[in-house]
Amino acid sequence: MRARERRQRKLRRRLTALAALLVVVVVVVVVAVAASGNSPSTATGGHREALATRRTHRRQATRGERPRRGESTAAVLGPGTGKPGTAAVPVLMYHVIAAPPPDAPFPGLYVLPQEFAAQMQALKAAGWHPVTLDQLQANWTRGARLPTGKPIVITFDNGYHSQYVNALPVLKRLGWVADENLQLSGLPASQGGLSGSEVRGLVDAGWELDTQGISHADLITLDASQLRYQIATARQTLRRRYGVPVNWFCYPSGHYDDTVVAAVRAAGFSGSTTVIPGWARPSSDPYRLPRLRVLAGTSPAALLEQIASAHDSSPPPDSYGGT
Repeated sequence: MRARERRQRKLRRRLTALAALLVVVVVVVVVAVAASGNSPSTATGGHREALATRRTHRRQATRGERPRRGESTAAVLGPGTGKPGTAAVPVLMYHVIAAPPPDAPFPGLYVLPQEFAAQMQALKAAGWHPVTLDQLQANWTRGARLPTGKPIVITFDNGYHSQYVNALPVLKRLGWVADENLQLSGLPASQGGLSGSEVRGLVDAGWELDTQGISHADLITLDASQLRYQIATARQTLRRRYGVPVNWFCYPSGHYDDTVVAAVRAAGFSGSTTVIPGWARPSSDPYRLPRLRVLAGTSPAALLEQIASAHDSSPPPDSYGGT
């Protein structure tokens, strides 16, 4: 009899301990759900979207804000809001970031490294933050969130070695990116051209690779076959060689007409940039985007004034031949 009573008391103690443990577990679960701001029954679409956004941000941090091979530079922006952006954006145009040699045919295209660094600091102080053309298009079309700050695009033409050795370090220190408009021939390393490893270095740093064509030819003088070679073949070659989309074309010397624009469109490019001053807008013709040429001797204050004064410029004309 006494043995049975002892067994019953022992069983009651175990049941009491188990019940207490269950109460603790329930309290912990309730607190955790409350902290997340959702109950199990309400963690639906918005919660899943928030989780997806956090996963995207973690992926971006892990990847150092660089797209994977084959991805657009817009891939680092994450999902869009679905509401297209409306910002007008200046697009800057640079060439050589170095002192001009005595025999330079176009010394005005040579911006001294210290001038360039000062200009970038002035842009930062004025609240600008560079984005790529793919990122800009993603914002305009699907509401992709751009980095904090006023968006601006910085482009470099031709593919000069100085863009790698003098411009890249400045932008890298600021955590900024740019667009490289590379031509595939006619600018060898002995004349200041980028090597293949340097192009890959720009891409690895988050820059966007676009193109000016094969040899910086005057496109409005070419026949259909030559146009395909300069435009479509250039894109195919760069995509294969560097594993990037190459979605934007840059008209050599800014020359274009309806035939050239049609060839660029047929090659699969998302758009093109010109040398006509102005700001790019969501309503702009994507195959005639304006740019602001930055010349030698431009002070930081002058650059900011150049940007501001071009805000209300007329859109680029239907064609441009340098006159």
